[in-house]
Amino acid sequence: MPNEILSRGVTRRAVLGGMAGAAALSIAGRAFAAGGEAPALAQLVKDGKLPPLAERLPKKPMVVTPFEKVGTYGGTLRRGLRGSSDHNGILRMVGNQSLVRWNLEFTAVQPNLAERWEVSDDATQFTFHLIEGVRWSDGHPFTADDVVFAIEDCVKNTELYSATPAQLAVAGKPVTVEKIDDYTVKFTFAAANALYLENLATPLGQHPTLFPKHYCSQFLPKYNPNIEADAKKAGVTSWTELFRSRCGDIEIPTRWGNVDKPTLDPWVVKEPYVGGATRVVMTRNPYFWQVDTSGNQLPYIDEINFGISQDVESLMLNVISGKIDIQERHISVLANKPTLSQNMQKGDYRLLTLVPSSSQQCQIYFNITHKDPAMRKMFADKSFRQALSIGINRPELIDIVYFGQSEPYQAGPRPTHPWYHEKYARQFTEYDADKAGAMLDQAGYKKGPDGFRLRPDGQKVFFSVDVIPTLYPDLVDALELVKTHWSQIGIDMKVNTIERALYYTRGDDNAHDAQVWPGPGGLDPMLDPRDFFAFHPQGSRYAIPWTLWYTSNGARGEEPPESQKKRMKLFDEARSTADLDKRGAVMKQIFDIAAEEFETVGLCLAVGGFGIIRNNLRNVPEKQPDSWSWPNPGPAMPQQFTFTS
Repeated sequence: MPNEILSRGVTRRAVLGGMAGAAALSIAGRAFAAGGEAPALAQLVKDGKLPPLAERLPKKPMVVTPFEKVGTYGGTLRRGLRGSSDHNGILRMVGNQSLVRWNLEFTAVQPNLAERWEVSDDATQFTFHLIEGVRWSDGHPFTADDVVFAIEDCVKNTELYSATPAQLAVAGKPVTVEKIDDYTVKFTFAAANALYLENLATPLGQHPTLFPKHYCSQFLPKYNPNIEADAKKAGVTSWTELFRSRCGDIEIPTRWGNVDKPTLDPWVVKEPYVGGATRVVMTRNPYFWQVDTSGNQLPYIDEINFGISQDVESLMLNVISGKIDIQERHISVLANKPTLSQNMQKGDYRLLTLVPSSSQQCQIYFNITHKDPAMRKMFADKSFRQALSIGINRPELIDIVYFGQSEPYQAGPRPTHPWYHEKYARQFTEYDADKAGAMLDQAGYKKGPDGFRLRPDGQKVFFSVDVIPTLYPDLVDALELVKTHWSQIGIDMKVNTIERALYYTRGDDNAHDAQVWPGPGGLDPMLDPRDFFAFHPQGSRYAIPWTLWYTSNGARGEEPPESQKKRMKLFDEARSTADLDKRGAVMKQIFDIAAEEFETVGLCLAVGGFGIIRNNLRNVPEKQPDSWSWPNPGPAMPQQFTFTS
């Protein structure tokens, strides 16, 4: 099959791979002459403490074209984190080093650690050719052995992972990865996986480049027969706990908690993200494998200082007083925009515009698989969910919380997307408290003497909705209004503000009544379909046991109803379908069923976000996609950000 740059699966065929465009990203067909390097590294070379630049770079390093101009070395970039579990705040800035990556426009997959690839005609085999000569941050070569080890020994290890991540499994079977030679690996799937390259470019696609074999193998029983004794010596209860603490994972903070673990990122951990820390500091990787168009090794910036704040107010004060260089995370709330706009001169910054890819600003996930049978029965009652939906005064909520900058919305692709589904997006969004009350009466939820409703078993209707105030403060405000609206129809609800780690723990243990999160899939429905069916164990919060059943091919979790199983089967068909028209037809069937089942309740269409960029920080695009699949600002390549003074 001929090669070409891959698109997102909405506008072009999705199984074609990346030769075109590779010439712009790597130097090919001629000898590479190393250019400049950071003065501190040059001094280490002079002192005999570091090999010369030409020996640290690949034979044909990846060449990055600076967004504005070739930069200068130096400086510390300051950015903010929130609390003890904001690990994705680091990932979005630093951890964008997969085999492939998204382009700036979020429209095409481009070469990264793989300089080119081939895809079989049936989209079951993906052969990646790695850049030769890339080194981990400790100087050890990165080769096909690392990729095979990461998947075969780590990700497919059932003691480490309860199930193979969905991106690496098709038709209920995990991928097989084999080494062709030192710089070539082949991924073979049991059936067509037309979306694999797109998924590989997202944060959840970083598994192949996450686990250096020469370091992480010492924490696996296969390579270390004394691992249990080593675990006890380290003060942990098992080798799996030791592995996670030393080698980390994509979605847990320990990825940034070990200063000894080699990485392929532009910066390496100097001061780790551990309990009690007030900051995380990362310093340049002397073996980073990218250069600018003049041959100068990246990154330009010496260090990144992630200050840890415990509240948004502290972070905002740092921003407007000029103590933050780039920030959008945690401050991108409409209520903050007037303050940020008024203080641009004082803080010496300009505004960053974020283009939303999400569908929903706030999605309410009632736990349909609740451990309490009575609560499960209530949440599983579709008429109960429908009544609560029309019991929300969305126009009032949008005016007060979102300054009129949105519209009532349930779920599904955004109105501008070719797969927009009117019923799925708009049903049960018109406010009608009287009708909501009548529906609850008919469903058996009668009002008690205090005006609040009782379940058919005589117990009061009461539940809590988990929300993370440090991450999404606007959702707290939205839920407080929803609480008021629901009290008017006799429903008592608690807005349960909790820390992010506890939020995940409660969800993972299926111990929650309900949780909220922005609903994804507005512009990238194939990459994050968590609201359309029980797809992701940390995303589809309305039915975690069903997601475990799906991702483990029935080995774990709880068998879902037929309507879910049908969508699971349809999605497997959709992601195996290269033809976009046929894929869209399959996805429409999923949206039809999801609309009929009405499992989640949405509030309003996701609104555009914003952030700030200090005026002396250059090479930063001032308009960026806002998406977990395009983990801003990472795909804008912070390694080429530079200070002018």
